[in-house]
Amino acid sequence: MFTGAGGDSWSVLFGTLKGLRTSWPSRGWSWDGRFSCVTSTFNVELQAKARSAVAVALPTEWTSTTIQRSPAPLRDLAERTGGLREGQMILVSAAVGTAYAYGLWWPWGDGITTSLRVGLGGTHVPQDAFQRLRDVFSVEV
Repeated sequence: MFTGAGGDSWSVLFGTLKGLRTSWPSRGWSWDGRFSCVTSTFNVELQAKARSAVAVALPTEWTSTTIQRSPAPLRDLAERTGGLREGQMILVSAAVGTAYAYGLWWPWGDGITTSLRVGLGGTHVPQDAFQRLRDVFSVEV
């Protein structure tokens, strides 16, 4: 996960996230201020298309049974966001420099709806990176 080439790390990541946004099968992204992420919900019939869209940008998957083997920053993320329950995942991009994007894949308890939250991680995430994230997903605060 924490490997990658130089260049403007954030521009590379935002380019990948634009691809996710373009191929996303559901409408509507919003800002989740609690976790500083963009979020979208979708119904079970769109799950396969959503997984395909996510896999390109966030190919590494961590679950409740594998998270203990993940790098420390991802274990910390899981802890900060309430832990990973059965069916939940943290999906992670390849790192570019010290920057990476992640997704919180959270099925609801109703068996119908799932939320995806997309956020940014790294050793230092500048505040303007969150605005760029919102711009990529056409989200207002």
